[in-house]
Amino acid sequence: MKKSMKAALLSAFVFPGAGHFFLKKHITGAILAGATFASLYFLVSRMVERALQITEKIQRGDIQLDIAAITELVSKPTSTETLLLNITSAILIVFWIIGIADSYRIGHTQDKGDVTGG
Repeated sequence: MKKSMKAALLSAFVFPGAGHFFLKKHITGAILAGATFASLYFLVSRMVERALQITEKIQRGDIQLDIAAITELVSKPTSTETLLLNITSAILIVFWIIGIADSYRIGHTQDKGDVTGG
């Protein structure tokens, strides 16, 4: 399998930046992995924070321990929260796509160099 395909698959299915590390482009790989990790951290921390808020409301007795009431709270985040989550999700997807495309591009260049003997 060519380097370009391996790198793209690593970036697609393992983590953005993994293909760059495979291609010995450590700085670019670290930047992509760091940005992706930061986006994932933000998304997960917001979800955990929201779950803790709902749990606290249940424990205080503010809402009944009813699946319909809990589902309503979970499915109706604030407009600001929704906007932040959408922006962060878009950033995550963009970095993932950049990781795949750029690792394929760099791998393709390296594949050409290997064929010509350079």
